[in-house]
Amino acid sequence: MIYPFSSYRYKCENLVVNELLEHLEWPDDISATVHGDAVKLTQAVRTRKDKGGPLEAFLQEFSLSTDEGLAMMCLAEALLRIPDVQTANALIRDKVAASDWLMGQDHESWLAKATLLGMSAVRLTLDSVFSRLGEPIIREAMVRAMQIMGQQFVLGTSIEDALEHAVDYQDQGYRLSYDMLGEGARDAKTAQAYYDAYAHAIEVIAKGNRDLSSGQSSISVKLSALHPRYTYTQHERCVPEITERLLALCKLCARHDMELTVDAEEADRLDLSVQIIEAIIRDPVCSEWGGFGLAVQAYQKRALGVIDYFGDLVRSNNQSIHIRLVKGAYWDSEIKIAQMGGFPEYPVFTRKRNTDLSYLLCTQRLFKHADHIYPKLATHNAHTLMAVKHLSQGKAFEFQRLHGMGEGLYEAYFGQYPDDKASIYAPVGPHRDLLPYLVRRLLENGANSSFVNKLLDESVDEVQLCGDPVLRVRESQVHRHDSIPLPARLFGEERKNSKGYDLSDPLSSVNLLKFISNYNYDVKSFSVINGQLIDVVDESTIENAFESARKVQSYWDSIDVENRCIIIERFADFLERDAESFISMLVHEAGKTIQDSCDELREAVDFCRYYAQQGRTLFSKSGQVLRGYTGEHNRLIMEGRGVFLCISPWNFPLAIFTGQVIAALVAGNSVIAKPAPQTPCVAQKCVQLMHKAGIPLDVLHLVQGGGDIGSMLVKQQELSGVVFTGSTRTAKVIQKGLIEQHDSLIPLIAETGGLNAMIIDSSALLEQAVDDVIHSAFGSAGQRCSALRVVYVQDDIADSFISLLSGAMDELVVDDPSNLSADIGYIIDNEAKIRLNNHKSWIVGRGQKIHVCLVDDHERLFAPLAVEIKDSAILKEEVFGPVLHVVRYDGDLLDVVINQINASGYGLTFGVHSRIETVHEQLIEKIRVGNIYVNRSMTGAVVGVHPFGGMGLSGTGPKAGGPYYLHAFGVEKHISTDVTASGGNTTLVNLTDD
Repeated sequence: MIYPFSSYRYKCENLVVNELLEHLEWPDDISATVHGDAVKLTQAVRTRKDKGGPLEAFLQEFSLSTDEGLAMMCLAEALLRIPDVQTANALIRDKVAASDWLMGQDHESWLAKATLLGMSAVRLTLDSVFSRLGEPIIREAMVRAMQIMGQQFVLGTSIEDALEHAVDYQDQGYRLSYDMLGEGARDAKTAQAYYDAYAHAIEVIAKGNRDLSSGQSSISVKLSALHPRYTYTQHERCVPEITERLLALCKLCARHDMELTVDAEEADRLDLSVQIIEAIIRDPVCSEWGGFGLAVQAYQKRALGVIDYFGDLVRSNNQSIHIRLVKGAYWDSEIKIAQMGGFPEYPVFTRKRNTDLSYLLCTQRLFKHADHIYPKLATHNAHTLMAVKHLSQGKAFEFQRLHGMGEGLYEAYFGQYPDDKASIYAPVGPHRDLLPYLVRRLLENGANSSFVNKLLDESVDEVQLCGDPVLRVRESQVHRHDSIPLPARLFGEERKNSKGYDLSDPLSSVNLLKFISNYNYDVKSFSVINGQLIDVVDESTIENAFESARKVQSYWDSIDVENRCIIIERFADFLERDAESFISMLVHEAGKTIQDSCDELREAVDFCRYYAQQGRTLFSKSGQVLRGYTGEHNRLIMEGRGVFLCISPWNFPLAIFTGQVIAALVAGNSVIAKPAPQTPCVAQKCVQLMHKAGIPLDVLHLVQGGGDIGSMLVKQQELSGVVFTGSTRTAKVIQKGLIEQHDSLIPLIAETGGLNAMIIDSSALLEQAVDDVIHSAFGSAGQRCSALRVVYVQDDIADSFISLLSGAMDELVVDDPSNLSADIGYIIDNEAKIRLNNHKSWIVGRGQKIHVCLVDDHERLFAPLAVEIKDSAILKEEVFGPVLHVVRYDGDLLDVVINQINASGYGLTFGVHSRIETVHEQLIEKIRVGNIYVNRSMTGAVVGVHPFGGMGLSGTGPKAGGPYYLHAFGVEKHISTDVTASGGNTTLVNLTDD
C-alpha cells in the first residue's frame, strides 16, 4: 500500500530538512530559553556525586573508538552464549591479548575498575606458564563480569526477576515498559516461543500492577518476534498472521487494562507495521481499551508523516493511542543497506542534528494531536528534555529512558520538575539473548557524537554540549553529511554505482512488478553476425564471423580507449534505461527470482563502469612511464590481443556475459560471444543493445548454440584468447582443444565451480549463521558457482544449528519466480533436475537427511535439501543446486577440517562464522581459495568490492571485477628510446646549480 508519507522514504534529504525547518515553530527567544535551561540541567548533573549510571561511566572509560571498547563489546556479545570451555577460553585470549588495558590510568567507574583489574589479571595469567591452571578461574570471572555488565542493560533474566528489580524504580515514581528480549524469529517454533513469552509476561505484569499504587507498567512488542517471515516480500502472509497474534496480545492487555506498545524496527518494515497497527486501531478492542500505542523513529524521513497519518486516523475514529517517539537505533545498518541496494537516497537522516530537528518537530506535532495521542518522549539528551518541556505548554506527556542510562540526568531533571512523569524501557531476558539490543545501545550511546558519551567528559563545555541543533541546521548550506555520499556516488568520481530497486518499497517497485507480470516472453533466438539475425549457425557462419572480427580488430584497438569507454558507459546507461525489460527476461528465461534478477542487472552495469574506469588508465596510448637512468625513456603500453572468444553460462546470462564481453572490448579486442543455449534471448538483446550504444557491428558477434558449436569456435585459427565460465570439466576440454588445435599459445581465462565450504564455531551467533547459510546454499536455487555446498559445524552447537536450520528452511517459499514472494525459483532445465534428483538419492543413502522443503509438483522446481554426512571426502565434484551437506567437527581438530577442505582440490569461496579473530587469521592463512567471507554470506560478490575468482579446480584467475582482470585481455608492449642518440642529453646538461 502507498501511504501519504511513502514518497519521503527516498526524498532528497536537503528538501526534507528544509521542510522541517519551515514547519517547526522555533523562534529565537524559545531557542535561547531552551538552551539556557539545558546548560543549567547539565551543570546540575555534573555537580552531582552520581553523575550517571555505571553503564554511562563504563562507556566513558571504554569508548567504542578504542580497542578496549570494541573488545569489551565483542566479549559481552559472544561469551555468554558459548557452550564449550575451549572456545570460551579462546575468545577471552583473543580479546584480552588484542588490547592495552591501561592499568596506569585512574578510572572512577567501579565497573571500569573491576573490568580493568579482571582484564589485566587475565592478560598476565594467560601469558604465564601457569595459564592452563588459571583458565577455569579466569573464565568464570569473565563470565561473571559479562553478566554484571549485562545487568546494566537488562532488568531481569525473567519477567518475575525483572518485577523484583523494578521495585526501587517504581518507588522513585517511574513506570516500567517491559521489553522481552528477542526479535527476528527465524522459524515458527521461535516465533511461538516469543509469543508465549509475551503472553506470560502480560499476565505477570498485570498481577504486579494490581499491587501498585503508582503508574501501571506496560509491555513493548517487536513484530519481528511474532513471525519468522516479517518481510515485505511475504506481506500477503505475514500481515494477517501477525495482526492476528498482535490482536490476541492486545485483547489480553485490554482485559487487564494494561498498555501495549509496538516497537519500531528497520525502515523496510515500516509499511508492514503501519498496515498491522492500522488494523488493530480499527478493531473494536482499541476503542474500548485505549491502551494501544506505537513507537516512531525520528531519524526516518517518514516520521512526521507517520505521526500525522495516525493522528488523522484516531481522530476520525474518535480513539486514543499513545506514541513513543525515539531517535532511532538502526542508523548504521540503514546506511549500509541503502548503499548496497543502490537506492536513490537514504531513508534516514545522515546527520544527527537533522534527526534532532526531526525529533523536535515530531514532538511539536504530537502535542498538536494531544487530544487523541498521548506523547511518550524517549531521550537521554539535556537539550531535548528541556525542549520537550517547553513544547508541551502544560499538556500531558511522559519521558522515557532506557534501563541503565540517563539516571543522573533524570534525577537532576526531576529535582527541578518533580511532578512530571517518566517511564523506563526495561529489557527482560537471559543474557545470551542480549546481542541485538546490546549492540544497538552501545553504538547508539557510545558513539563520539552521543550526548551520553560527552556528558561525563568535563572537557566538553556545557554551552557547546547543549548547543541548539536547530540553529546548527539553519546555518548549514548542505544538510546531507559530506562524508556519507549518496549510494549512486559511493565510488566517488571514479564511477557511478548501479541503480537498484527497493522491493520493500511499494512506491519504488510497483511499476517493475506490473511490467514483470505483463511481460510477453518470446523464446525465439538468433545469432547476430555483422549485425544480421541468423537462425541457423554452421561452420561457414562461424568462419565468416571470425574473419570479419579479425579484419576490424586493429581498427577497434587503434581507437582511443577514452572513446571505447564512452561507448561502454553509454551501454551501461542503456541497461538501466531498459532495466524492467531485462529483469523480466531474466525472471522468465533464466527462472531467477525478482530480487536475483535485479541484482544481476546491477552487476552487469557495474562491470561496464568498472572496466571502463580501469581501461582508461591501463590501455591509454601514453601508457606507463617506467623510471630508469638518465638519457633513456621507457614506456609500457597495452594493446588488445586480437579476437577473443567469450563463453558464458546460463546461471548469470546477463552479468557474466556482459562482464566477459565488455572486458574484451575495453582492451581493444574484437569479440565472438557464445552464451549458454538455455538463455539465448538475454544474450541477443544484450548484444543488440551494445551495437546500439556504438559497438561496431563487425567488432562484436553473437553465436548461439550448444557444445558442438563451442567446439567449432575453439578451433578457429584466428582465435587469440578465450574467457570461459562454467564447469571444470568443460574448461579442461577447452584447454585441451586450445593446446591440440593451435600452434600458438592461446590464453584461457577460466572461472569454474567449487565444493565451497563454511566453518561455524561455537562463538558464532546462530541466527546470523543460519541466515547466511540459507542465503549462501539455497539462494538462486543453489545455482551459483560461489554457493555453499558443505558447512562444518562445531559439535557443541551442531544440534542447535540443525534445529534452527530446519525450522528456517520450513519458511522458504519455492515457487514461480515471477511472484515477489518466491525465495527460490526454478532449476534451469530438466537435465539439471535429473542430476539433482540422482544426487539426492545417492547422498541420502550415505547420510542422515536433516530437512527437505515442501514444494509444489513442477518440472522446474527442486526442493532444497540439507543432509548430514560424516565425511566430506565422499563428495568428489560440485552439485549445482540447492543441496547443503552438513558435517560436525571437533573444536580441537580445526586443522583436520582445513586439510579436508584443501584436499578437495577446489578453491573458489570459503566462509567462516566466528567471533575469534585468531581463528579468522588461521583460516585466511591456510585455506586455499580465492574468496574468503568472514561473518557474512558467501555469495553476491560486488564488482570492484569483492573481486571474484578461484584457484586449483576452480579457475585460472585473474579475478573478475578486480583490478587485474583486464590485464589478461591485453598484450604488453615496451618501448625504450635512447634520447641521447640525437642532440645529446639536454635534460641533464640543462640542470642549474640552484
